[in-house]
Formats: sequence, structure tokens, C-alpha cells
Amino acid sequence: MPAKIIDGKAIAASINEETKREVEIFRSKYGRAPALAVILVGDDPASQVYVRNKIRTCAEVGIRSEGIPMAADTPEAALLDKIAELNADDTIDGILVQSPVPETIDEARVIRAIDPAKDVDCFCESNVGKLLIGGERGLMPCTPFGVLELLRRSGVSCRGKDVVVIGRSNIVGKPMAALLMQKAPDADATVTVVHSATEHLAEHIARADIVIAAIGKPRFVKGAMLKKGAVVIDVGINRIFDEKTGKNRLVGDVDFDEALPVAGAITPVPGGVGPMTIAMLMRNAVTAANLRRRDADAAEKK
Repeated sequence: MPAKIIDGKAIAASINEETKREVEIFRSKYGRAPALAVILVGDDPASQVYVRNKIRTCAEVGIRSEGIPMAADTPEAALLDKIAELNADDTIDGILVQSPVPETIDEARVIRAIDPAKDVDCFCESNVGKLLIGGERGLMPCTPFGVLELLRRSGVSCRGKDVVVIGRSNIVGKPMAALLMQKAPDADATVTVVHSATEHLAEHIARADIVIAAIGKPRFVKGAMLKKGAVVIDVGINRIFDEKTGKNRLVGDVDFDEALPVAGAITPVPGGVGPMTIAMLMRNAVTAANLRRRDADAAEKK
């Protein structure tokens, strides 16, 4: 029997409806919608698509978006000045700088410049530190948080399960592992992170109840590597040339056709994790607005 297809597009749509209601609650309390500023430096085609999708989803859920295009030759100092301006703007709740930025700009310095309270990507050191410590959830890394929601809303329990995360990036692999090992209803997993230097990598994957592939290599995970009935979450987005059609197409880090008859459940590419990442960004924007408002109200009472 082939694997159950986990429909990330449908789940993301459901989350966006929830976010839309949260936006209306915020608007009714404070007289304005949560606001997200999205900075795009340069004219990378893929980044332009991602930014358009984010701004379109903002409109769908009622978040006010401010798209800020900047030329590819923008000096780093000018970008940092713009971030400082947005940090000081009390009508802006979240700030996102679309990655990657041009090589002339230090991306780590850019991340550090964003006010942690407005860091809707959850990339800065203080927010990553809160993630590692655990406890009350505030801003969360969008893709890992989306994966948790995919699993939870698909009825997949992580508690006590053997989870293998393939990849150790700061955007997906590391925060994914940190989230999964937390003592929480949607986590509590035993986590192994494998990567390019891992010996006997296939053996680690073969024992996993849940495989999360985020290694950036097209169709790297083959069906023969998987444990029968494993849940497979494919975070990869790779563009390859299809000889049959003569066009480029998107594939994941998992060989979907091979994995389908082996896995118990699997996410497709596209239509799996991708829509969830944007949905959780919207959720973070509303969370940032609520947390900032809460802190401001508390300061006024002192």
C-alpha cells in the first residue's frame, strides 16, 4: 500500500484561516493590523518569487506588509540603516531580510541588527537561545515549526520516536533537532542529526521512525534506505532539468517515486513543507505583534 500523502498546502490553508482570525482579534483590540516589513536586496529571481508569495499571503490573512526592494549594489551600511529605521518604527511588528543577500553584505551582521522582538525568521542569537532552552514558545524558526505542525496535524506522534534529521544548517537542521528534543506534546523525540561527515549514514536513516531530509541534494534519500512505514518529511527544494519535458522542475531531497511504496506517510515537493514555511511566518508576525503589545502594556503599568 503506498504512503499517505501529507498535504502541506491544505494544512497551511487551515493555519492561515486561524491566523486570519487572530489578525482580526488584534485589529479589534489595537485598531490596526500586525505589520511585516520584507526587505529584498538585489534581483535574484527565486528570491523575488519568495517575497511575492509572502506579501500575497500577508494580504490573504490581513497582515499589513511593506515590501522594501533595494538594489544589488546597496552598501551594507545602507541596509543596516534601513533595519535600524524599521526597528524604531512602532508600527512595524516583524522584519525579514530575504536570504541570500549579495556577497558584499555580511548576512550574520544583518541578522544581528534586527530587533529580536521583530525577528520573525527566528535567526538571531537570543531567539535561537530561547529555542534551545525551551519553555514558553514565542517566535519560532518557520520551516522547523512548519514541520512540527505538519506532523501534529497529520496525527503523527514524535514522542519516544527515533527521528533522523538529515542536514545541520542553522535554518533547518539544527533548530529542527532542538525543537524535536524538547519536552513538549508535539516533540519528546530521540533525535539523530546526520550530515556530510556522518559515517554509515544509511544505517542511521534505516532505523528512523521519522526522516526529515534537509540536505540540499536532489533525490538523495532512496526508498531502499527507509524503514518500512517510516514518516518522511522532505524539506528539500531542488531545481533539476527534466529530459522528458525539456524544462526545469522542482524535486525534493527524497526520491519520491522510490519512497512512496515504502514510507507510511510522505510530503510531496512541491506542496509539502514549502506552504507551511510561509504559513508559520504569518503566525510569527502575529505572535511578534502580540508579544510587543503585551510588553508595551506591561511597561505602561509600571
